[in-house]
Amino acid sequence: MEKKPITAGQCRAARAFANMSQEDLAKAARVGLSTVRNFETGRSTPVTNNLQAIMRVLEAKVSFLADGQTVDGGPGVRLK
Repeated sequence: MEKKPITAGQCRAARAFANMSQEDLAKAARVGLSTVRNFETGRSTPVTNNLQAIMRVLEAKVSFLADGQTVDGGPGVRLK
């Protein structure tokens, strides 16, 4: 089963929790800096492979919550 994609807000929050800059995340995920920047600002959504790479890097430190999962409200992020 494929994981549900994260939102731009979840990416920003997870990166902050992980204490990573956009540059750090791009390098660790082996994607372009513009990929991270454009995603986090809502300009574009990365292609599936790039988004999965971003998620893998961030999931080493955080857990992504789906809409309404464990808490009321929308999608979120929690430290592991």
